[in-house]
Amino acid sequence: MTQAPVWSDITQVLCAALILMVPLAGAGLALIHAGLGRSRSAAHALLGSICVISVAALAYFVCGHSWQGSPGESANVFMLAGKSWSWIGAEPFFLRGLPLDGSRAAMTVWLQMFSVGIAALIPLGAGNDRWRLGASCASAALLAGWTYPLFAHWVWSAGWLAQLGANLGWGYGLLDVGGAGTIHAVGGLTALSIAAILGPRQGRYGAEGVPAAIPGHNAVLVLFACFLVWLGWIGLNGSGSLLLLGGSAAGITLVAVNTTLSAAAGGLAAAGITRIRYGRPDASLCANGWTGGLVTSSAVCALVNPASAAIIGAIAGALVTFSVEWVDTRLRVDDPAGSISVHAVGGIWGLLAVGIFARIPQDWALNGVGPGNSNQWLAQLAGVVTLVALVLPMTYSLNRLLNRFYPQRVSAEGEAHGLDLYELGAGAYPEFVIHREDFRPR
Repeated sequence: MTQAPVWSDITQVLCAALILMVPLAGAGLALIHAGLGRSRSAAHALLGSICVISVAALAYFVCGHSWQGSPGESANVFMLAGKSWSWIGAEPFFLRGLPLDGSRAAMTVWLQMFSVGIAALIPLGAGNDRWRLGASCASAALLAGWTYPLFAHWVWSAGWLAQLGANLGWGYGLLDVGGAGTIHAVGGLTALSIAAILGPRQGRYGAEGVPAAIPGHNAVLVLFACFLVWLGWIGLNGSGSLLLLGGSAAGITLVAVNTTLSAAAGGLAAAGITRIRYGRPDASLCANGWTGGLVTSSAVCALVNPASAAIIGAIAGALVTFSVEWVDTRLRVDDPAGSISVHAVGGIWGLLAVGIFARIPQDWALNGVGPGNSNQWLAQLAGVVTLVALVLPMTYSLNRLLNRFYPQRVSAEGEAHGLDLYELGAGAYPEFVIHREDFRPR
């Protein structure tokens, strides 16, 4: 892959078809969040998903694309050690000047509007049952209008993380085919921030800090959603390999195979671990392991062989399974959907896996780096450190500041009655669900 392949009509049609599959990933995540929350907040979870996707798309349209920019276009740079480093895009607001045709640049913007919506969806799972609708929309605007495009510029728009190869000889710069770090780790770290700011649900932890089980209300929704996210991820990873990595149409088969194997291995790893530990497989953790395998695949899907993809996915499933428990019992962070473990932990592992498992062809050239470069693991490690040391404090600070002006958590009364009734005025299952322990006297 010494140069980007010709953008032929066949590649254009294939890319468009793959991008059209991406919203299935959003639908799947929305159903997972709703199913793992309480029944009295199910409609709120799904409406919240629609609202944050809408807000994210508009925020990206207004200013997000301007900050993210495109490779080779206007950007703000700084000089360090005699090297030029790009830190933020400088393109016109409102997509002005961008021809919305079938060009690679236009289709990249189309993909990014879906991708930023998925990133904005992720924190909803951590805020289940207690996050106000308006506050979640305001938080999504911050994510889509600033946090996501800033990191996306660093990785995908010839920003400083992509320049680590050309400037320092660290491989080809940070590689992230489908957004394991850019979409999922950014969204997962924002989920951690939101869960910490909101605090746990009522009754989640006892006087001694021991977590009480609050199972999701609909495992069928959650498991059905696994099929939707699988299809959506094939579209996300496939279109990412074409648009963001400069891959060819012939490479989509490898991307689809690796994506599937990573998800399968992640789900089975979670099933095996929970079977050994609890005597039977846990449906919600199996779904988290499956989705965690998909998240991890987004970094490596075009860069490893199928056997490596299966190994990487199995490790992701194990990491997610243990991380869910660790976040709950050790950090005492209430994350009903496991968003932190699935997306932050899974995304970070995916970035690291590129440095460990990727076998890049010797004739490959990318990000201004010629063939045969090494030390890719240093660039991947730099990306992980940036996420933890810079993106996490930034997204936490932005949402903490938002909380001072617009309190993000509903009142105790609203949580007790359920967000469906409190914020929407009607329940999701008015004729079928009878509340029991949820309305016990206090």
